[in-house]
Amino acid sequence: MQSQTQANHWDIFCAVVDNYGDIGVTWRLAKQLAKEYGLAVNLWVDDLASFGHILPKLDPKCASQNFEGVCIKHWDAPLTQEYQPGEVLIEAFACELPPEVLHQITALHRSGNQVPVWLNLEYLSAEDWVEGCHGLPSLQRSGLKKQFYFPGFTPKTGGLICEADLLQRRQAWQDSNERQAFFGAIGLSGIKADDTVISLFSYESDSLEALCRHWQQGDNQIHLLVPIGRSLNSLGAFVDPQGPLTPGSRYSHGKLTIHLLPMTDQQGYDRLLWSSDFNIVRGEDSFLRAQWAAKPFIWHIYPQEEDYHLIKLEAFMAFYCHNLAPEIASAWKKLNIGFNQGAQETLPSLWQQVDNAHSALTQHAQNWPNEALNDADLATRLVQFVKNS
Repeated sequence: MQSQTQANHWDIFCAVVDNYGDIGVTWRLAKQLAKEYGLAVNLWVDDLASFGHILPKLDPKCASQNFEGVCIKHWDAPLTQEYQPGEVLIEAFACELPPEVLHQITALHRSGNQVPVWLNLEYLSAEDWVEGCHGLPSLQRSGLKKQFYFPGFTPKTGGLICEADLLQRRQAWQDSNERQAFFGAIGLSGIKADDTVISLFSYESDSLEALCRHWQQGDNQIHLLVPIGRSLNSLGAFVDPQGPLTPGSRYSHGKLTIHLLPMTDQQGYDRLLWSSDFNIVRGEDSFLRAQWAAKPFIWHIYPQEEDYHLIKLEAFMAFYCHNLAPEIASAWKKLNIGFNQGAQETLPSLWQQVDNAHSALTQHAQNWPNEALNDADLATRLVQFVKNS
């Protein structure tokens, strides 16, 4: 056992939940810390097979491998790879650190040696209480100090994950009209330049069938792009539930055409969001990337007991709509609430109201990213937070 920390690396531990959300966030953060700050980052992940869906080159049987400057390590139990304390130790989303890790940092603390800055990276929320809890210490029984790091939408929080060049790359992509070439590259055909394109990456919801029935009877041609995943469990009336739901399959119903896509890496998913006219997203990672895509969207928030997720939804919508015209803000809020509540009877009219305001919502979406970032992204604030700890 070493007697002091190795100040040249950070460790991030992530337990994969819901397949892609937690690992999506931590993978983006790890890449950004390595690329933009030159940090040596170890990303410990307990489910490499799920991780492989967004990092196809990952070998789920390899215990340690390097991609984009990040050392990805399999977090197994008991921990078979040696953990060497570094400058920072991050447990993502309240995952429980391995006993071997806790034993080492506790021993360092008791012997009077320097220990890593220990942070709990929390879930993103726009609720008022986040400012007061961000950075608060939690004294452990061992005497070690762990601090809570809360991402958020105000300068008094931990900020939002956004790579330094992301908004410029997105704008260049949309300005150069890369959309049609992108669709061709991923095997899509029959999408005309003036057709409406909607991406769908949600949880199961009865709202999807209600919207699809509305879209198939509409005046405009709509193409719904659906990566293979949980959304398909709610589209049985529009896809063949008895046949193989494979990437490349296509189903036409009136004015609606549904295209099934393979899961893609994060760069590919960003481009899908950039190329769509409207995005339906879920969780945290795709929710934030939809905001950076500067297009109107619906957020299908992860359901929680006693409908607490609706409180989180309301808190975000208050931020997002604060300078939007009241009638447009009201329509967009009602559509998001209706989708999350499965309000099948009212969704068609709510969708139509939002569709009628598409130009204004798009302009608002284009202005939002710079406003939301508050001059500093999460990685920037995190590095400064560590320096000040």
